[in-house]
Amino acid sequence: MSFSANIQARGVQLLLSGMMSRVHKDLRFTDIPKHTETLRVETGAGPVDCTVYRPSATATGTPAPVYVNLHGGGFVVGRPEQDDHICRRIAATAGCVVINVDYAVAPQRPFPAPVTQVHDLVEWVAGNGTANNWDGSRIAVGGHSAGATITAAVCRLARDRGTFSPRLQIIDSAVLDQVADPATKQSLIAKPLLTPQLMRIFAAAYVPDPADRADPLVSPGLADDLAGLPPALVITAEHDRLRDEGDAYAKALEAAGVPVTHRVFEGVDHYFTHTGPVPAGKEAIDLMASSLRTALGD
Repeated sequence: MSFSANIQARGVQLLLSGMMSRVHKDLRFTDIPKHTETLRVETGAGPVDCTVYRPSATATGTPAPVYVNLHGGGFVVGRPEQDDHICRRIAATAGCVVINVDYAVAPQRPFPAPVTQVHDLVEWVAGNGTANNWDGSRIAVGGHSAGATITAAVCRLARDRGTFSPRLQIIDSAVLDQVADPATKQSLIAKPLLTPQLMRIFAAAYVPDPADRADPLVSPGLADDLAGLPPALVITAEHDRLRDEGDAYAKALEAAGVPVTHRVFEGVDHYFTHTGPVPAGKEAIDLMASSLRTALGD
């Protein structure tokens, strides 16, 4: 990665760090109490800190299933607290433990560090249920934007290595093709949230060598061997520059025999689950929760 590209990425990192933690006031779900604790897990790419959200105790006392959540931020912003509203809503309404992951970010820790960290974390979650009072046999992984890209990569890696089998992957507004020039990714509105220049900075920070951007762990949408991946909930936003590749990925998964629920939310742009419009944001988060409740049920 060139010196100038590194400086650009760090500048964007500083600029967006505060902005990314802002969530529309009507999407914060402050009426839902938090039952949280912190967790640190050692991985092959260094330790990972997590916030664990617990659902209210059930009458049976049966250990709850687990959902591992990966925040967005273009692979460069490390602010997992931006997903607090999603985590607390899912823990409360889906009845699962939610593990919100503070994975490594670029340019300090580029690919493959985040993928390795999250894969190893989920493998640890699956194997350490009894000690942590959750059901490691019932797990799901999901994320938003960059976190959704990492989700797709981790599920692929788990399939190839046979390390764990998520019951569901949630792919919300992912970047799935990092080979195509971002300027070719069109939106239906004049000024979408993601600009080509910003997307280029993200890509250069996360995968400095352009030759690596066709790697299916970087660009899952370019892979042609999707059979055997976990069932998927794919969410796309009508006005998002990433909408077309998300729609295409959902179709490709389905063609490969993977059970897919695909929902295009109309009239919204990237990151709408955080900034609104509120009705669409709530509907998308509740779709995640209901999908998890179904997938992780006994």
